[in-house]
Amino acid sequence: MKQLSISAGENGYYPMGVTVTKSRIHASVASAGSSCSLVLFEKGKEEPAAVYPMDPAKRQGNVWNLTLTVEGKLPRNLEYCFEIDGKMTADPYGKAVTGWETWGCPENADKLLRSPLYQAAFDWEGDKRPGIPAEDRIIYRIHTRGLTCHRTSGVRDKGTFKGIAAKIPYMKELGITTVELMPVSEFQEVMVLESQGPYARTKVTGRINYWGYAGGYGFAPKASYASGRTKDPVKEFKTLVKELHSAGMELIVELFFTGKEPPAQALDMARFWAGEYHVDGIHLVGQPPAALIGADPYLADVSLYAADWQGLGGKNLIRYEDGFQNDMRRFLKGDEDMLRQALERLTGYSPGMSAVNYMANTNGFTLMDAVSYDRKHNEANEENNRDGTDRNFSWNCGEEGPTRKRKVTELRKRQIRNALLFLFLSRGTPLLMAGDEFGNSQEGNNNAYCQDNDISWLNWNLLKSNRDIYEFARQAIAFRKAHPMFHGKEAPRMMDYLSCGFPDVSFHGVNAWYPEYESFRRQGAVLYCGRYGKKADGTDDDFYFVICNMHWESCEFALPTLPKGGRWHVAADTSLKTVNGFYEAGQEPLLEDQRRYAAAGRTVAVLVGKTAEPEVSGKKPGRKKNEKGAVVHENL
Repeated sequence: MKQLSISAGENGYYPMGVTVTKSRIHASVASAGSSCSLVLFEKGKEEPAAVYPMDPAKRQGNVWNLTLTVEGKLPRNLEYCFEIDGKMTADPYGKAVTGWETWGCPENADKLLRSPLYQAAFDWEGDKRPGIPAEDRIIYRIHTRGLTCHRTSGVRDKGTFKGIAAKIPYMKELGITTVELMPVSEFQEVMVLESQGPYARTKVTGRINYWGYAGGYGFAPKASYASGRTKDPVKEFKTLVKELHSAGMELIVELFFTGKEPPAQALDMARFWAGEYHVDGIHLVGQPPAALIGADPYLADVSLYAADWQGLGGKNLIRYEDGFQNDMRRFLKGDEDMLRQALERLTGYSPGMSAVNYMANTNGFTLMDAVSYDRKHNEANEENNRDGTDRNFSWNCGEEGPTRKRKVTELRKRQIRNALLFLFLSRGTPLLMAGDEFGNSQEGNNNAYCQDNDISWLNWNLLKSNRDIYEFARQAIAFRKAHPMFHGKEAPRMMDYLSCGFPDVSFHGVNAWYPEYESFRRQGAVLYCGRYGKKADGTDDDFYFVICNMHWESCEFALPTLPKGGRWHVAADTSLKTVNGFYEAGQEPLLEDQRRYAAAGRTVAVLVGKTAEPEVSGKKPGRKKNEKGAVVHENL
């Protein structure tokens, strides 16, 4: 390769990494070393094609700079790295890396990574972000490999960005608006042990860092997540974003920070994914400089998610932590003294910024495992079951792990329905862990970070065997979307600020208008006044009375009186077998007793107050009267 001339131009401020223009190549790299060079390779060749030392006189602080003048045409297959104090090292700002294209390859541990000098142009075809408001989002959290690697996924390009794109129709049918991806920037999945001392060497452990929470190359999409047909992770990821946007859906990427990155580099990473890849949101995990990134004006139109915003406020800043999950799981399993927290979590009444709500996430049990195991079962991780949290707030419903007992399996499904209603009727942004909508299990493993196998991969056969769970999840999502009272922009004020005779939201106990919070109480209800919510056509929403009976025995609730002409109907009751817990819109049966409702044990019921009785086809739910004369709907 012909040597390039080194420009003698004045020093300037350039982006870190390598910037290529029509006539110049500029390189900037941070190092406290005593020497630095830019090394060019032709793709596929081990020996350098050219080495260009950087002039210490052009060093700015710890940043080395080099500008090369391009004369004529250079080969488009050039790759580069840096040589610092005689050691070859990859560019931490590389927009792609080569050498780790094969997932889980032991030889990857010692490979020198290089970055392509040139990036092919990509036609975004006028791509625009959908701009879905936070309260209207339904987030679906997935692992790129885990979503489609299983033999049952029905996807050709398994475990890739293309595989995700193939599932867009499924996600649309479910009601998903926003996809969140676990780390997709380049990381070393082959776990190694680094020995110390004069004879230090790398030892491959044979284990896989499946989740991807590790230091790596935060500007490069993971090469092994590209399909064998393209071998181009940059193009394939951009195509995924474009296809999601074309379907009216959003994409959130999760960026992991070790805390060792310079704050400026962490900020550059967030800006890069927002600008270069058009992502709609960024979830900051690990040890990010959250306050710095959250205050960045370049990211003001991108949703940012973090566990702690360090006192910072902003419309695009969203709290993402496990408080909702932990409180609602404890309420779900019937713990004492959880009623007040549960009602406040459900309505979003607790103060603070907008939040992501979930009943299960990567770190912990899946939703099915949360109702199937009392304790973690991480033996497959080969750490003597010491890893993973012990605070699961789970209950096995009577038997640990898989069972054929009908009463146990039916109770587990009812608890899942309860959990799904908690999630999709909650104010904030609900997040569904991929596979929870059809009962995915990790065999009790609550820390499957190293399980690149059937434990972590979604078994899509469960979509058939647990079709009832899927249908309930789909209906719950549709119900939420149809009724603005459950996804309002503002937190409820708990007062009648419209002077219509009802507060926007109010808490109730077994007696209407009289909540009781003694530690032994496991029953409560919430009344939503539809006059505070406007539907898409401008009409008022309906009244709703959400009854939560997490006691193991049935409980009778007195019903609030509706405005003149209003009648209570049953929209959902998780104990109903005949309709899988949910009635189709317009088919909600009228309650015979408008004053009382007896909810079965461990049941969530949603009553809708309508001003006119709808036409109802088909048979009504089975009913019987208890010793007090109240109607008890058929339960499991």
